[in-house]
Amino acid sequence: MTNDSYLKKLLDLAIKNNASDIHFSDGYYPVFRINRSLIFLNKENLLNAEECKKLAYSLMNENQIEIFLNEKEVDFSYNFEGRARFRVNIFFKMGTISSSLRLIPQRIKTISELNLPSGIKSFLNYNQGLILVVGPSSHGKSSTLAAIIEEINQTKASHIITIEDPVEYIFSKGKSIVSQRELGTDTKSFAGALRASLREDPDVIMVGEMRDSETMAAAITAAETGHLVFATLHTNSAAQTIHRIVDSFDSIQQSQIRSQLSGSLVGIISQRLIPGSNNLFPACEILFNNSAIANIIRENKIYEIPLVIDTSMESGMISLNRSLSTLLKNGKISIESALKYSNNPRELKKII
Repeated sequence: MTNDSYLKKLLDLAIKNNASDIHFSDGYYPVFRINRSLIFLNKENLLNAEECKKLAYSLMNENQIEIFLNEKEVDFSYNFEGRARFRVNIFFKMGTISSSLRLIPQRIKTISELNLPSGIKSFLNYNQGLILVVGPSSHGKSSTLAAIIEEINQTKASHIITIEDPVEYIFSKGKSIVSQRELGTDTKSFAGALRASLREDPDVIMVGEMRDSETMAAAITAAETGHLVFATLHTNSAAQTIHRIVDSFDSIQQSQIRSQLSGSLVGIISQRLIPGSNNLFPACEILFNNSAIANIIRENKIYEIPLVIDTSMESGMISLNRSLSTLLKNGKISIESALKYSNNPRELKKII
């Protein structure tokens, strides 16, 4: 079997088994991740260094190979025969080449299909401000963001600009114009693309990830100047998200950033994907900015945010523990899983 045909066989198998991730690594069988569990394909042969290199090079074009050899790692999206897209990272480990592929579904699921709280649809009513989707890696942030953007695309006449590394979901034609820009291919940096976007007549801007203070500052400025800005961060809660943004700046700038954030922030969705019996279910903490939250941010009393969320259910806010307890009550997840993914297990036990 040629290298290309073996790659095709493995990608076909991953799609058929609804694997979220694929790994090729020297000395291991090919590995799928299915419902958060690693599955070793021990009916296949163990991969050696040369086979891993050939599989990796089958995924890359000449430009990507050049970047990989210069940088020792590379991120890109891979279109598999028009049937599926993968987000690919290829890297060196102990002098050998490894590949990790994330399967990106062809069709963007709706907010309802993702089993997300209906309160998230409230974010669609805003025309400007900053909305953040946060959580650990591989917990559905990209899918949630894509569902929100696609809802805007299909229902509103907007110019939507996305800045991604790499481009993942491909948005279909709707009422909006969607301009998807990929880091490295279409732009050199998130911050540069964000600044340039303000001259490109956008209504909505989506930033794949806010990685540094320069990008954060540009996103906040865009939100302040009349644009609806969506972005992701790898944080575990709304409170931690505020801390992460503010702490990314020099101490002399932090007071100004808190002031800007208190005025421009619309809300934060912090989510986890919790394993159930045969599926993954999202548990979400949802924060909407109001006068109380804005004052807390300005006065640097971030520790008070969880209490405000917990006592503001009537305005659509929800704590992670309340979301976990609802999933538990509805029989979607086990008490062991709920406690494992809670930020405050002791409080969750009281709620239960």
